[in-house]
Amino acid sequence: MSSTTRLDRAYENAKAISFDDTSKFIFFSDCHRGDNSFADDFANNRNIYFHALNHYYREGFHYCELGDGDELWENISFEALIEAHKNVYQLLRQFHLEKRLHMLWGNHDMVYRDENYVKKHLSHYFEPIDGSDKALFEGITYHEALILKHEETGQEIFCTHGHQADWWNYVCWRIGRFLVRILWKPLQVVGIADPTSPAKNYKELIRIEKRIKRWILRKNMLLTIAGHTHRPRFPEPGQIPFFNDGSCVHPRSITGLEIENGQISLIKWHIATKADGTLQIVRVLLEGPENLSDYIAP
Repeated sequence: MSSTTRLDRAYENAKAISFDDTSKFIFFSDCHRGDNSFADDFANNRNIYFHALNHYYREGFHYCELGDGDELWENISFEALIEAHKNVYQLLRQFHLEKRLHMLWGNHDMVYRDENYVKKHLSHYFEPIDGSDKALFEGITYHEALILKHEETGQEIFCTHGHQADWWNYVCWRIGRFLVRILWKPLQVVGIADPTSPAKNYKELIRIEKRIKRWILRKNMLLTIAGHTHRPRFPEPGQIPFFNDGSCVHPRSITGLEIENGQISLIKWHIATKADGTLQIVRVLLEGPENLSDYIAP
């Protein structure tokens, strides 16, 4: 099966969401939430991420996570993740209760495409403080893709993880998981990177991006948002409308894409030093905002 076929299938089976110019969305991906060990890349940015998540919750945004939110290659079970980052999952639960949570699976959490697995592991969690089960994501469904469709213009925004254009990490993800879990996780602790990751392999990253761009052109300029490669992308109107929200495991920062007031922006959250020497978490606009309507194909 080719990358085109895989992307076509994801598009055809995507969850549809209507939106208008009053709608607000934040797109993050590749959080790789782990167990807070030395191999947990998310742990370095967890305070930045939690602060940003609080901001988007208070401001009424819909949270869209485009895959690889949970690191289930290095970690065997979800239980280790919620023990390490319980405050994050409890806040995500608030989005879920207000129907503002949209979750996609990527190659590192591909087990979430199994509805029974999700129901068994994500519906509840054990709280050791009082020895009881607590509700978490009851009734949640993970999807391979989303399609946001503008109620007035009919413009579609296709959102997926992007590993559909990466044969190894889509078809052979179980082998990749085995190698990471047995071999590369211990080596990561001493600084040796996983060579199967496109984020660490520039040539493979470029090939994946080219495949997605060709697919977008075949779909007549369908605006597409993806993750997977960890490289932020923000094209100008008139260019191939392939956006990438980056990741939440950049050194000392996280990146994402915002949609608000009918516009799209690339943003970064990081820790900055104030004049008096104290630290603060700040949001920085990297690209945009650009009108979504400017990306409609002629």
